[in-house]
Amino acid sequence: MQYRTLGRTGLKVSVLGLGGSEVGYQDIAQKTVDTIVHCALDAGINVVDTAECYVDSEQLIGRALGKRRRDVILMTKCGHAMLASAADRAGGFARSEWDAATLAASIDRSLKRLRTDYVDVIQFHSPPREVLDDGAAVRVLEDARKAGKARFIGLSLDADDAAHAVEMGLFDTLQISVSVADQQAIDLVPPNAEARQIGVIAKRPIANAVWRSKSAPADWYTRPYWDRMRALDYDFAHGDFEESIAVALRFTLATPGVHTAIVGTTKPNHLESDIAMLSRGTLKRAEYDAIRKRWGEVAKPDWLGQR
Repeated sequence: MQYRTLGRTGLKVSVLGLGGSEVGYQDIAQKTVDTIVHCALDAGINVVDTAECYVDSEQLIGRALGKRRRDVILMTKCGHAMLASAADRAGGFARSEWDAATLAASIDRSLKRLRTDYVDVIQFHSPPREVLDDGAAVRVLEDARKAGKARFIGLSLDADDAAHAVEMGLFDTLQISVSVADQQAIDLVPPNAEARQIGVIAKRPIANAVWRSKSAPADWYTRPYWDRMRALDYDFAHGDFEESIAVALRFTLATPGVHTAIVGTTKPNHLESDIAMLSRGTLKRAEYDAIRKRWGEVAKPDWLGQR
């Protein structure tokens, strides 16, 4: 496993990180999550990323980590307090997701669910511009850091708002979409983030591997990538499927300024396959440039970064 320094945090992160959205949204059994998490850690992955709004992902991951909590750089996100219980809501959590009190309560709930007294990075989850410019909201993260509930603060965001967040200079990390089907951020964000020593975390690095499907997916989440890949019509997407995944993953990791790429799965063997792909080495410069060139030729103005 390769490791990179996550900007000014100084954290040594594995180039591949484990994401927790799939295990939360797809109702995966604790035993399976245990296997996935321990497979990742045993292979040298030391980044685990989740969020309060990923249904029961935090609880599953917290239980799976157990005594190995100190072996990982644990990240979660706040800003979508959709899991507040009826009792919580009676206590006031039905207010805006970005209300300072709601955010603070969300962080405390996440720590409890993750069975830890701190996370390494607490992140805003796709905040609107007005939240970024709201000093009270940002101060919640800063207060969590001061209180030892988080070592660093960051956010998950895309498009122009991500560039704006970088310019603010307040955040230690930024999670953005970077893939063969999502390249808007490459020129917009990483260069400025690197100049400010902000750690860059790539989400959806293989674009959900949508090119494996011959028919358009019905869900709103993956359909934009499917449409884009049909238009981009990359040569590599027509060859061996496993090799195409390797090209896509290595493209994201070859993007200057990207420190780690988060992959999620519900199947341990898929994670093992992703890890094995890294042994193929860095994507050749000519291959990387060809993918970038094709994007420049085909991409439409509304092909913005996807959450």
